Amino acid sequence: MDLFHIEVDEAEDQTGRGDARCSRNVLRKQRHWEKQLAAKKRKRKEEKQRRKLNREQESGASMDNPPLTKRVIKAITKERLAEAQSTGLKLCVDLSMTDCMSDKEISRLSGQLRRLYGSNRKATRPFHLFLTDLREDSRLYRECLRMNDGFLNYVMDITEESCLDLFPPGNVIYLTPDAEQVLERVDPDKVYILGGLVDESIQKKISYSRAKELSVDTARLPIDKYMVKKNNPKNFHSKILAINQVFDILITFCDTGSWTKALETWFPQGKGYVVAPDDFHRPLVTATQT
Repeated sequence: MDLFHIEVDEAEDQTGRGDARCSRNVLRKQRHWEKQLAAKKRKRKEEKQRRKLNREQESGASMDNPPLTKRVIKAITKERLAEAQSTGLKLCVDLSMTDCMSDKEISRLSGQLRRLYGSNRKATRPFHLFLTDLREDSRLYRECLRMNDGFLNYVMDITEESCLDLFPPGNVIYLTPDAEQVLERVDPDKVYILGGLVDESIQKKISYSRAKELSVDTARLPIDKYMVKKNNPKNFHSKILAINQVFDILITFCDTGSWTKALETWFPQGKGYVVAPDDFHRPLVTATQT
């Protein structure tokens, strides 16, 4: 019996040591986790202070020049957008092609319209925006009301009319990636049209066909002139952009006068293109003799 008791005591002792080791491991992991958490909190605090300092430096905030309140900034923005409706460059989003889109595509287009308007609000020289062919009984209109806070208060013209009901065909340039003509400059006397279309099935030349239906001039962004293909694992290259991405490129070009800057800033990296280096020279295309 004594031997039996000794064996039990030894087993219990080994179990106790195992529990102790387990507890030490748990405590060590807990301390390590607490250190990581504290480091993350410290980093967030430092980043918050850095952003605050940058904002103050950018706005020139000081005792003599206090930062503008949100209400004042909102009023200035609204005034700038209102002025653009009489003096700004004109851009329409043609929403006549939404009937062939799925509900998911409609929802994505609604988000693109929100981002486009957001970019225009932040612009130094905003465009005069038009949403044409947008019916109040359409799926897109209902989705815009559902997804976009304050949609009815957007400072833009929303109409069921076509762009050609508003502007002469000779003043209209439809922007489409399938156009032969390259957009070199933005003419203040022209009205630029973006095809409001999200097409996950990748049907070709839909916006180009719409432009031909309207019998208006077409143009494409100078992607081939200022960008080159970039090697990527999937060998994927696309020039198809969302309407808000095209708009961001346009408005940056208008502000800077540089297509290189505009494309470098806003052309999505995942599309497989990069801005061409300064010393890049395209091969000359010679006429084929017959």
